[in-house]
Amino acid sequence: MWLSADVGGTKTLIGVFAPGAARPEPRIVREYTTLDFDSLDDLIGTFLDETGATGIGAAAFGVAGPVNGLVARMVNVPWVADAAPIGERLGCPVTLLNDLEAMAHAVPVLEPDELATLQEGIQTPTGNAALIAAGTGLGEALLHNIDGRFIPAASEGGHADFAARTPRELAFVADLSQSLGRVDHDRVISGPGLVNLFRFTHRSHACRVVDLNDDHAALPAHISECALARRCAACVEALDMFVEAYGAEAGNLALRSVATAGVYLGGGIAPKLLPALESGRFMDAFRDKEPLADLLRTIPVRVILNPSAGLLGAATFAATLTD
Repeated sequence: MWLSADVGGTKTLIGVFAPGAARPEPRIVREYTTLDFDSLDDLIGTFLDETGATGIGAAAFGVAGPVNGLVARMVNVPWVADAAPIGERLGCPVTLLNDLEAMAHAVPVLEPDELATLQEGIQTPTGNAALIAAGTGLGEALLHNIDGRFIPAASEGGHADFAARTPRELAFVADLSQSLGRVDHDRVISGPGLVNLFRFTHRSHACRVVDLNDDHAALPAHISECALARRCAACVEALDMFVEAYGAEAGNLALRSVATAGVYLGGGIAPKLLPALESGRFMDAFRDKEPLADLLRTIPVRVILNPSAGLLGAATFAATLTD
Protein backbone atom coordinates (compact mmCIF):
# COMPACT_ATOMS: atom_id res chain seq x y z
CA MET A 1 0.00 0.00 0.00
CA TRP A 2 1.14 3.54 -0.73
CA LEU A 3 0.26 6.82 0.94
CA SER A 4 0.07 9.97 -1.18
CA ALA A 5 -1.02 13.57 -0.78
CA ASP A 6 -1.63 16.58 -2.99
CA VAL A 7 -1.11 19.59 -0.73
CA GLY A 8 -2.36 22.81 -2.31
CA GLY A 9 -2.80 26.34 -1.12
CA THR A 10 -6.53 25.81 -0.57
CA LYS A 11 -7.24 22.11 -0.17
CA THR A 12 -5.34 18.88 0.41
CA LEU A 13 -6.19 15.41 -0.84
CA ILE A 14 -4.69 12.44 1.00
CA GLY A 15 -5.15 8.84 -0.05
CA VAL A 16 -4.08 5.25 0.44
CA PHE A 17 -3.52 3.38 -2.80
CA ALA A 18 -3.11 -0.30 -3.68
CA PRO A 19 -1.51 -1.87 -6.77
CA GLY A 20 -3.75 -1.87 -9.85
CA ALA A 21 -3.52 -3.33 -13.34
CA ALA A 22 -2.43 -0.09 -15.03
CA ARG A 23 -1.97 2.36 -12.17
CA PRO A 24 -2.39 2.62 -8.38
CA GLU A 25 -5.98 2.21 -7.25
CA PRO A 26 -7.42 4.37 -4.42
CA ARG A 27 -8.63 2.61 -1.30
CA ILE A 28 -9.17 5.56 1.07
CA VAL A 29 -9.27 9.24 0.07
CA ARG A 30 -9.96 12.27 2.27
CA GLU A 31 -10.08 16.00 1.53
CA TYR A 32 -8.98 18.67 4.03
CA THR A 33 -8.71 22.45 4.14
CA THR A 34 -4.96 23.03 4.16
CA LEU A 35 -4.97 26.12 6.37
CA ASP A 36 -6.85 24.23 9.10
CA PHE A 37 -3.51 22.62 9.99
CA ASP A 38 -0.22 23.94 11.36
CA SER A 39 2.08 21.53 9.55
CA LEU A 40 2.27 18.70 7.04
CA ASP A 41 2.92 16.28 9.92
CA ASP A 42 -0.27 17.49 11.64
CA LEU A 43 -2.27 17.06 8.43
CA ILE A 44 -0.99 13.56 7.64
CA GLY A 45 -1.29 12.55 11.29
CA THR A 46 -4.95 13.54 11.33
CA PHE A 47 -5.61 11.42 8.23
CA LEU A 48 -3.86 8.39 9.73
CA ASP A 49 -5.73 8.77 13.04
CA GLU A 50 -9.11 9.17 11.32
CA THR A 51 -8.72 6.29 8.89
CA GLY A 52 -6.55 3.88 10.87
CA ALA A 53 -4.55 3.27 7.69
CA THR A 54 -1.73 0.74 8.14
CA GLY A 55 0.60 -1.32 6.00
CA ILE A 56 2.09 1.69 4.20
CA GLY A 57 5.17 0.65 2.21
CA ALA A 58 6.08 4.06 0.80
CA ALA A 59 4.72 7.61 0.70
CA ALA A 60 4.99 10.60 -1.62
CA PHE A 61 3.53 14.06 -1.11
CA GLY A 62 3.13 16.77 -3.73
CA VAL A 63 3.40 20.26 -2.22
CA ALA A 64 2.89 23.69 -3.78
CA GLY A 65 6.39 25.11 -3.56
CA PRO A 66 10.07 24.44 -4.27
CA VAL A 67 11.37 21.24 -2.66
CA ASN A 68 14.78 20.80 -1.05
CA GLY A 69 15.19 17.20 0.05
CA LEU A 70 12.47 16.41 2.59
CA VAL A 71 11.63 20.07 3.18
CA ALA A 72 9.61 22.57 1.14
CA ARG A 73 8.68 26.16 1.85
CA MET A 74 5.16 26.42 0.46
CA VAL A 75 4.26 29.54 -1.49
CA ASN A 76 0.62 30.08 -0.48
CA VAL A 77 0.71 28.32 2.91
CA PRO A 78 2.39 29.87 5.96
CA TRP A 79 4.32 26.80 7.04
CA VAL A 80 7.27 24.68 5.97
CA ALA A 81 6.43 21.15 4.80
CA ASP A 82 8.79 18.68 6.46
CA ALA A 83 8.44 14.99 5.59
CA ALA A 84 11.10 13.71 8.01
CA PRO A 85 8.79 13.22 11.04
CA ILE A 86 6.25 11.48 8.81
CA GLY A 87 8.93 9.06 7.62
CA GLU A 88 9.80 8.32 11.25
CA ARG A 89 6.13 7.76 12.06
CA LEU A 90 5.54 5.41 9.10
CA GLY A 91 8.92 3.67 9.08
CA CYS A 92 9.05 3.61 5.28
CA PRO A 93 10.53 5.64 2.38
CA VAL A 94 8.91 9.10 2.13
CA THR A 95 9.47 11.66 -0.63
CA LEU A 96 8.39 15.28 -1.17
CA LEU A 97 7.66 16.43 -4.72
CA ASN A 98 6.66 19.77 -6.16
CA ASP A 99 2.90 19.56 -6.71
CA LEU A 100 3.14 19.90 -10.50
CA GLU A 101 5.97 17.40 -10.63
CA ALA A 102 3.71 14.99 -8.73
CA MET A 103 0.81 15.63 -11.13
CA ALA A 104 3.13 15.07 -14.08
CA HIS A 105 3.65 11.48 -12.91
CA ALA A 106 -0.07 10.91 -13.57
CA VAL A 107 0.03 12.08 -17.19
CA PRO A 108 1.24 8.77 -18.71
CA VAL A 109 -1.45 6.74 -16.87
CA LEU A 110 -4.49 8.95 -17.52
CA GLU A 111 -7.40 7.34 -19.37
CA PRO A 112 -8.83 8.92 -22.57
CA ASP A 113 -12.07 9.86 -20.80
CA GLU A 114 -10.03 11.83 -18.24
CA LEU A 115 -8.87 14.25 -20.95
CA ALA A 116 -10.59 16.90 -23.08
CA THR A 117 -8.88 17.89 -26.31
CA LEU A 118 -8.39 21.54 -27.24
CA GLN A 119 -6.09 20.77 -30.17
CA GLU A 120 -5.58 17.29 -31.62
CA GLY A 121 -2.18 18.05 -33.09
CA ILE A 122 0.26 15.33 -34.09
CA GLN A 123 1.76 13.61 -31.07
CA THR A 124 5.46 12.77 -31.41
CA PRO A 125 6.24 9.56 -29.45
CA THR A 126 9.84 10.64 -28.84
CA GLY A 127 8.95 14.22 -27.90
CA ASN A 128 8.78 15.98 -24.57
CA ALA A 129 5.54 17.01 -22.88
CA ALA A 130 4.61 19.84 -20.52
CA LEU A 131 2.07 20.50 -17.79
CA ILE A 132 0.56 23.83 -16.71
CA ALA A 133 -2.07 24.22 -14.01
CA ALA A 134 -3.94 27.27 -12.77
CA GLY A 135 -5.52 27.09 -9.34
CA THR A 136 -4.72 29.01 -6.17
CA GLY A 137 -1.48 29.79 -8.03
CA LEU A 138 0.05 28.84 -11.37
CA GLY A 139 2.20 25.73 -11.57
CA GLU A 140 4.30 24.34 -14.39
CA ALA A 141 6.29 21.15 -14.94
CA LEU A 142 8.28 19.57 -17.75
CA LEU A 143 8.13 15.94 -18.84
CA HIS A 144 11.44 15.04 -20.48
CA ASN A 145 11.25 12.07 -22.84
CA ILE A 146 14.16 9.76 -21.99
CA ASP A 147 14.24 6.60 -24.11
CA GLY A 148 10.46 6.69 -24.54
CA ARG A 149 9.69 7.29 -20.85
CA PHE A 150 8.55 10.60 -19.38
CA ILE A 151 10.73 11.91 -16.55
CA PRO A 152 8.95 14.80 -14.78
CA ALA A 153 10.95 17.84 -13.71
CA ALA A 154 9.77 20.52 -11.32
CA SER A 155 9.56 24.18 -12.28
CA GLU A 156 8.68 27.47 -10.62
CA GLY A 157 7.77 29.04 -13.98
CA GLY A 158 4.54 30.35 -12.51
CA HIS A 159 6.62 32.94 -10.68
CA ALA A 160 8.43 34.11 -13.81
CA ASP A 161 7.66 37.62 -15.06
CA PHE A 162 4.31 38.03 -16.77
CA ALA A 163 4.82 39.18 -20.37
CA ALA A 164 2.03 41.50 -21.56
CA ARG A 165 1.24 41.02 -25.26
CA THR A 166 -1.50 43.58 -26.01
CA PRO A 167 -2.18 47.25 -25.18
CA ARG A 168 -4.91 46.13 -22.77
CA GLU A 169 -2.54 43.74 -20.99
CA LEU A 170 0.13 46.46 -20.83
CA ALA A 171 -2.40 48.77 -19.15
CA PHE A 172 -3.34 45.98 -16.74
CA VAL A 173 0.31 45.33 -15.77
CA ALA A 174 0.91 49.07 -15.31
CA ASP A 175 -2.13 49.24 -13.04
CA LEU A 176 -1.32 46.12 -11.03
CA SER A 177 2.36 46.99 -10.61
CA GLN A 178 1.37 50.15 -8.73
CA SER A 179 0.09 48.01 -5.87
CA LEU A 180 2.20 44.86 -6.21
CA GLY A 181 5.43 46.03 -7.78
CA ARG A 182 6.59 43.04 -9.79
CA VAL A 183 3.85 41.16 -11.67
CA ASP A 184 4.41 37.45 -12.24
CA HIS A 185 2.21 34.84 -13.93
CA ASP A 186 0.89 33.74 -10.54
CA ARG A 187 -0.78 37.16 -10.13
CA VAL A 188 -2.64 36.82 -13.43
CA ILE A 189 -3.23 33.16 -14.33
CA SER A 190 -4.79 31.86 -11.12
CA GLY A 191 -7.95 32.25 -9.08
CA PRO A 192 -6.60 35.39 -7.36
CA GLY A 193 -5.32 36.49 -10.78
CA LEU A 194 -8.85 36.42 -12.17
CA VAL A 195 -9.88 38.65 -9.26
CA ASN A 196 -7.05 41.06 -10.19
CA LEU A 197 -8.33 41.14 -13.78
CA PHE A 198 -11.88 41.70 -12.49
CA ARG A 199 -10.73 44.73 -10.47
CA PHE A 200 -9.00 46.13 -13.55
CA THR A 201 -11.97 45.73 -15.90
CA HIS A 202 -14.26 47.29 -13.28
CA ARG A 203 -12.07 50.30 -12.49
CA SER A 204 -14.67 52.79 -13.74
CA HIS A 205 -17.77 51.15 -12.27
CA ALA A 206 -18.90 48.52 -9.77
CA CYS A 207 -20.19 45.18 -10.98
CA ARG A 208 -23.95 44.76 -10.63
CA VAL A 209 -23.60 40.97 -10.33
CA VAL A 210 -20.41 40.14 -8.41
CA ASP A 211 -19.77 41.75 -5.02
CA LEU A 212 -16.11 42.09 -4.03
CA ASN A 213 -17.21 41.80 -0.41
CA ASP A 214 -18.26 38.20 -1.01
CA ASP A 215 -16.15 35.36 0.36
CA HIS A 216 -12.76 35.97 -1.25
CA ALA A 217 -12.17 32.27 -1.94
CA ALA A 218 -15.44 32.10 -3.88
CA LEU A 219 -14.87 35.24 -5.96
CA PRO A 220 -13.10 33.55 -8.92
CA ALA A 221 -16.02 31.13 -9.32
CA HIS A 222 -18.56 33.96 -9.08
CA ILE A 223 -16.68 35.99 -11.71
CA SER A 224 -16.34 33.10 -14.13
CA GLU A 225 -20.00 32.07 -13.70
CA CYS A 226 -21.09 35.64 -14.40
CA ALA A 227 -18.84 35.84 -17.46
CA LEU A 228 -19.89 32.48 -18.88
CA ALA A 229 -23.53 33.55 -18.53
CA ARG A 230 -22.59 36.89 -20.15
CA ARG A 231 -24.36 38.85 -17.41
CA CYS A 232 -21.69 41.57 -17.20
CA ALA A 233 -19.52 42.85 -20.07
CA ALA A 234 -16.62 43.71 -17.75
CA CYS A 235 -16.67 40.20 -16.27
CA VAL A 236 -16.63 38.79 -19.80
CA GLU A 237 -13.57 40.92 -20.57
CA ALA A 238 -11.83 39.78 -17.38
CA LEU A 239 -12.40 36.12 -18.26
CA ASP A 240 -11.33 36.68 -21.89
CA MET A 241 -8.09 38.28 -20.70
CA PHE A 242 -7.54 35.39 -18.30
CA VAL A 243 -8.08 32.76 -21.00
CA GLU A 244 -5.80 34.54 -23.47
CA ALA A 245 -3.03 34.96 -20.87
CA TYR A 246 -3.38 31.27 -19.96
CA GLY A 247 -3.14 30.24 -23.61
CA ALA A 248 -0.15 32.49 -24.26
CA GLU A 249 1.81 31.10 -21.30
CA ALA A 250 0.89 27.53 -22.23
CA GLY A 251 2.35 28.27 -25.67
CA ASN A 252 5.48 29.73 -24.05
CA LEU A 253 5.88 26.55 -22.01
CA ALA A 254 5.43 24.45 -25.14
CA LEU A 255 8.28 26.37 -26.77
CA ARG A 256 10.56 26.17 -23.74
CA SER A 257 10.15 22.40 -23.52
CA VAL A 258 9.57 21.66 -27.25
CA ALA A 259 6.51 19.73 -26.07
CA THR A 260 5.79 17.83 -29.28
CA ALA A 261 4.24 15.00 -27.23
CA GLY A 262 1.63 17.39 -25.84
CA VAL A 263 0.77 20.16 -23.41
CA TYR A 264 -1.57 19.26 -20.56
CA LEU A 265 -3.71 21.66 -18.51
CA GLY A 266 -4.20 20.53 -14.92
CA GLY A 267 -5.57 22.22 -11.83
CA GLY A 268 -9.08 22.96 -10.71
CA ILE A 269 -9.81 25.93 -12.97
CA ALA A 270 -9.44 24.47 -16.47
CA PRO A 271 -12.26 21.87 -16.27
CA LYS A 272 -14.64 24.49 -14.88
CA LEU A 273 -13.80 26.92 -17.67
CA LEU A 274 -13.85 24.36 -20.48
CA PRO A 275 -16.44 26.28 -22.56
CA ALA A 276 -14.26 29.40 -22.38
CA LEU A 277 -11.11 27.43 -23.23
CA GLU A 278 -12.89 25.91 -26.23
CA SER A 279 -14.03 29.30 -27.53
CA GLY A 280 -10.85 29.77 -29.58
CA ARG A 281 -9.21 32.51 -27.53
CA PHE A 282 -6.98 30.09 -25.64
CA MET A 283 -5.68 28.31 -28.73
CA ASP A 284 -5.30 31.54 -30.72
CA ALA A 285 -3.02 32.92 -28.01
CA PHE A 286 -1.25 29.54 -27.71
CA ARG A 287 -0.41 29.51 -31.44
CA ASP A 288 0.43 33.21 -31.82
CA LYS A 289 4.18 32.57 -31.72
CA GLU A 290 5.69 33.55 -35.05
CA PRO A 291 8.06 32.40 -36.43
CA LEU A 292 7.10 29.09 -34.76
CA ALA A 293 3.32 29.25 -35.12
CA ASP A 294 3.37 26.20 -37.40
CA LEU A 295 5.11 24.16 -34.69
CA LEU A 296 2.51 25.23 -32.12
CA ARG A 297 -0.28 24.09 -34.48
CA THR A 298 1.07 20.53 -34.37
CA ILE A 299 1.28 20.22 -30.57
CA PRO A 300 -1.57 18.31 -28.88
CA VAL A 301 -3.25 20.30 -26.11
CA ARG A 302 -5.46 18.57 -23.58
CA VAL A 303 -7.29 19.45 -20.35
CA ILE A 304 -7.01 16.98 -17.46
CA LEU A 305 -10.52 16.30 -16.17
CA ASN A 306 -9.54 14.01 -13.29
CA PRO A 307 -9.74 16.24 -10.16
CA SER A 308 -7.42 13.87 -8.28
CA ALA A 309 -4.63 13.81 -10.87
CA GLY A 310 -2.10 15.28 -8.41
CA LEU A 311 -2.95 12.64 -5.82
CA LEU A 312 -2.75 9.88 -8.42
CA GLY A 313 0.61 11.17 -9.65
CA ALA A 314 2.05 11.18 -6.13
CA ALA A 315 0.83 7.60 -5.64
CA THR A 316 2.32 6.61 -8.98
CA PHE A 317 5.68 7.94 -7.84
CA ALA A 318 5.36 6.31 -4.40
CA ALA A 319 4.91 2.96 -6.15
CA THR A 320 8.37 3.34 -7.70
CA LEU A 321 9.91 3.57 -4.24
CA THR A 322 8.99 -0.06 -3.56
CA ASP A 323 9.85 -1.51 -7.00
